[in-house]
Amino acid sequence: MYTTHGYAAKDADSPLAPFDIQRRDLRDNDVQIEVLFCGVCHSDLHQARNEWRNTTYPVVPGHEIVGRVTQVGPAVTRYQSGDLVGVGCLVDSCRTCASCAEGLEQYCENGFVGTYNGVDRVSGETTYGGYSTSVVVDEAFVLSVPANLDPAGAAPLLCAGVTTYSPLRQWGAGPGKKVGIVGLGGLGHMGVKLARAMGAHVVLFTTSPSKIEDAKRLGAHEVVISKDPAQMQAHVNSFDFILNTVAAQHDLNPFIELLKRDATMTLVGAPEHDHPSPQVFNLIFKRRRLAGSLIGGIQETQEMLNFCSEHGITSDIEVIPMQSINQAYDRMLKSDVKYRFVIDLNSLRQ
Repeated sequence: MYTTHGYAAKDADSPLAPFDIQRRDLRDNDVQIEVLFCGVCHSDLHQARNEWRNTTYPVVPGHEIVGRVTQVGPAVTRYQSGDLVGVGCLVDSCRTCASCAEGLEQYCENGFVGTYNGVDRVSGETTYGGYSTSVVVDEAFVLSVPANLDPAGAAPLLCAGVTTYSPLRQWGAGPGKKVGIVGLGGLGHMGVKLARAMGAHVVLFTTSPSKIEDAKRLGAHEVVISKDPAQMQAHVNSFDFILNTVAAQHDLNPFIELLKRDATMTLVGAPEHDHPSPQVFNLIFKRRRLAGSLIGGIQETQEMLNFCSEHGITSDIEVIPMQSINQAYDRMLKSDVKYRFVIDLNSLRQ
């Protein structure tokens, strides 16, 4: 065991505060990583405040981790000291079920182990995340971060990147396809960048006219103000795919009406409370589909990182010290960030 420094919430009402973590000694297949940067995901806030009613305290959030390998276990073959690596939302799975066998560990039928607020399959201890100076992870759940990507900007790719990449790939975003992205936040801005790089015609939906120019800068061909009925009506029955990234309750029906026959809208935003149920006839009469998608497996996450490397894609970020995390949470609730906070963990080493 060794001590690493981090930040934790001790209960749902307390701000995050300094917390020392006892990391495990390396198992045969483990990689020890010095954390350089960790993205701040909206789910970190949900977990810290127990909004999903499943948090085990103390909780150390953080599942968008980029760092350097400092030590490896005796059976490790994929990594060596000095490698630039990443860790996303999961650090283990059963590895035996049908989903795991297909490289879809995020859908593990026996439950994947979250990077934080999970239960280690060997020790039974609660996992602690990347709001810390060091982590220990099985090499099978460690990603290689391409050298041409800025490490800080690459950190949010480990969650926001793959969360949008996976459904865009699954539902065939590409040349000749009209793809809508609902919401321009941490997830939405990645959806715009990735869909554009895949060759799709990209339309960004927002309630904020102030975001029009930024959406176009990020790669949107068109921007629709979703609270304007006339703008929405102009796109009825025209989309091949819509990726809805909004993490707040809202009416899904206006967006479902924009789908072509047999087209799909996929939800990736995770609100505290469910959306109102959509109208059944909007689905029936065009054989439209409403779907969901959860992050990506390890193989797909590596594919996404390689894709981002080829296309020069990273997240638009604001780097903060660890000591500013509570203010960052407050600002995130106000959508006062373009578009992802990233913690510089050197701030805990000084």
